[in-house]
Amino acid sequence: MIKVLLADDQTMFLDGLQALLVQEQNIEIVGSVTDGEKVTDFLDKNNEVDVLILDIEMPKRNGIETTKLIRQDHRLKDIKILILTMYNEKNFIVKLIEAGANGYILKNKSKEELVQAIHNVYSGKSHFGLEVLSKATSTKSELDKAVELTDREHEVLCLIAEGKTTREIAAMLYISEPTVNTHRRNLLRKLEFPNDKYLVRYAIKQGYVKL
Repeated sequence: MIKVLLADDQTMFLDGLQALLVQEQNIEIVGSVTDGEKVTDFLDKNNEVDVLILDIEMPKRNGIETTKLIRQDHRLKDIKILILTMYNEKNFIVKLIEAGANGYILKNKSKEELVQAIHNVYSGKSHFGLEVLSKATSTKSELDKAVELTDREHEVLCLIAEGKTTREIAAMLYISEPTVNTHRRNLLRKLEFPNDKYLVRYAIKQGYVKL
């Protein structure tokens, strides 16, 4: 059972979202809150949240600040953060990727895509829709750097960008999980990136993964 906490400042939207998700047999809504401070207050008192569905624009503390605070708290390291918002702007997307969000989905998407996003982040995969990734990589940046990769590093990079887990990559390439992690570290070192989210954006920008 995936235990989900909802956070949005619009009560009517929260009620509608909860009504949609309670129909899913393997999703349990453990709470709903209306501002960023209430998110961290709830998490301080409840340690059974698997996925936080978080809006960006909220009173007291916005989604970006809330994501950063959660990622700084080692007690909350296992919580997956899925951003659910109306904002499809590069500035927000990049900041949330850098802050450590596991997924980003727009409010105009279907219930089916939202449920899939919840399952993806819960299982350790990223979920950034094609529309979101296109926006995040829409201008020149550090993603344009030219770096020579080995064939195996290229294969691992592409599979990371496709949202595959370490275990899945190991199975697909017939190598061990520690070896996958070694290639991952080498990619981050060569490209001078802080985390996997940049690897995803880089692979899309370079055309290694087709949109």
